[in-house]
Amino acid sequence: MTTTSAINKQLVQARKDYGVITLGRVMTLVIDATDADVEAAIETANVASREHPCRIIVVSPEECGDDCLNAELRVGGDAGASEVVVLRPSGEQVAHADTLVTPLLLPDAPIVAWWPAAVPAATAGSGIGRMAARRITDTKGEDHPDQVLVRLAEAYQPGDTDLAWTRVTRWRALLAAALEQVGDREVTKARLHGDTGSPSILLLGAWLQHALGCEFEATYSDQVRGLQSIVLETPSGEIGIHRPDGHNATLTQPGQPDHTIALPARTLGDCLAEELRRLDDDPVYGESLAQYAQLRSGS
Repeated sequence: MTTTSAINKQLVQARKDYGVITLGRVMTLVIDATDADVEAAIETANVASREHPCRIIVVSPEECGDDCLNAELRVGGDAGASEVVVLRPSGEQVAHADTLVTPLLLPDAPIVAWWPAAVPAATAGSGIGRMAARRITDTKGEDHPDQVLVRLAEAYQPGDTDLAWTRVTRWRALLAAALEQVGDREVTKARLHGDTGSPSILLLGAWLQHALGCEFEATYSDQVRGLQSIVLETPSGEIGIHRPDGHNATLTQPGQPDHTIALPARTLGDCLAEELRRLDDDPVYGESLAQYAQLRSGS
């Protein structure tokens, strides 16, 4: 059993013993690891921290029955480019995660919160969420991502984002670039295909409808992983991106030969690193989320 004061003392001692320099940290990443694989979350954060050195604070509640706090400190090779503090509260301590985290935050540095598993009802209204400039969820693992997206839309605040949206960043960029090369850019319909229940497909379809004013049709298969294809129907012909193997994609455009482009499925570390690059709001995500909720309410 320990206290946040004792943890801070250990952090100071670690910097003396191992040469860990806090001044090189650009942010504090707070991970709410409720219902998550703690080691997998730390590994992902360590990958992202090599591009964005930070202090990582992981809150992983325990069910031991006692009202206490256990903790673990990792520095050096076990922490990537970061200091990792793993907090394991139990009992009444679980309800006060923000109070436990606050004394461990880096001074005058941005705070980013990440929920790798359980998506809270309102990220900005949670204890950890209220202190963060950016709040990152991941609806991919939810049993009913469509319902969770509606809930996120209802509680949306600037600074919110979801890794289901981050996973399709390159798809959105390729579609925008391809559409720029078409004479008549009116899109009458978008057709998307991918894995069953993919929140990325739902968000991408909502974005296309919001940005282009077109209808979209989504089809799914249990035999595929990730987004497989997008086709935009235009008066000039179809614009398509097809990625059957999860690695390389074929880009088809009216009046041009097909092109093969590298489009590998993004790792969780890549997606988290992308979101840590920007600490401002992502209004396009907010608009797409609102568009999806509107579509659901009208269905």
